[in-house]
Amino acid sequence: MKFRTLKRHLRESFKSLSRNNWMTFASVSAVTVTLLLIGVFFVIMMNLNQLADNIENDVEIKVVADPAADQVAVQELVKKVKETPGVEEVQYSSRDQELEKMIQSFGEELSLYKQSNPLGDALYVKAADPKETAAVAKKIGTYEYTYDVEYGEGKVEKLFNVLKIGRNVGLALILALLFTAMFLISNTIRLTIVARRTEIEIMKLVGATNSFVRIPFMLEGVWLGIFGAILPMILVTVSYSQLYNLWESRLQNELFHLLEPMPFLLQLNGLLLFIAVFIGVWGSFMSVRKFLKV
Repeated sequence: MKFRTLKRHLRESFKSLSRNNWMTFASVSAVTVTLLLIGVFFVIMMNLNQLADNIENDVEIKVVADPAADQVAVQELVKKVKETPGVEEVQYSSRDQELEKMIQSFGEELSLYKQSNPLGDALYVKAADPKETAAVAKKIGTYEYTYDVEYGEGKVEKLFNVLKIGRNVGLALILALLFTAMFLISNTIRLTIVARRTEIEIMKLVGATNSFVRIPFMLEGVWLGIFGAILPMILVTVSYSQLYNLWESRLQNELFHLLEPMPFLLQLNGLLLFIAVFIGVWGSFMSVRKFLKV
């Protein structure tokens, strides 16, 4: 395509937007509303997904060594656990450390047991894949000098199932919003093009090629997408940044941290802009196609 032709298409696309200002406003509004919904929902789902990851990564196995085992036997158990396939991290806690934890949790009355500590040494194990926690725990339970293995059997499996369902529901809702956005925006653009079908027919009758007719409308779709994406990008960026500062300064807790604004917001804005431009071009392309058959 010659530069002069492209320049003409760009000029005509802007003229068309200004001539059809009410339809332009309707199209941009449709893009703005749907992208704002997508942006807000995407922020919620990505942070919930991080919460789910944090919960999964906090699941660990507590391996209690036989209280009658000597240090050589315990170290042999530690070595076996570390070499177990699927184990990512092993933290050793002596029986004295375990007793101190119980005293801190349940009171100084338990300090009486310091002279004859009945507890065994403990290992805190994390699986490389949290979903393999049960399998790893079962394997460790077969080792010699293992007295007890605790990992929340039954509850862990239910937790992972709930998190899996939550992720799938979130993904389905995001896809549903995307398809809804495509439907609403393409139909709004279609109304714009229907109102100008006479213009298209005249251009075809005087010999204009399909691409010559289609490109200005596709460029209009690009501008509609970009203009419609500006407000959602600003609102999501400002609102999320303020929410992040509020959360981290006043409501911070160990379990849940919001995703840091950068690079998350940069990636989200790039996604919103891409969706807006894609839907604008796709809606224009599909809507003008039926009027090219003259």
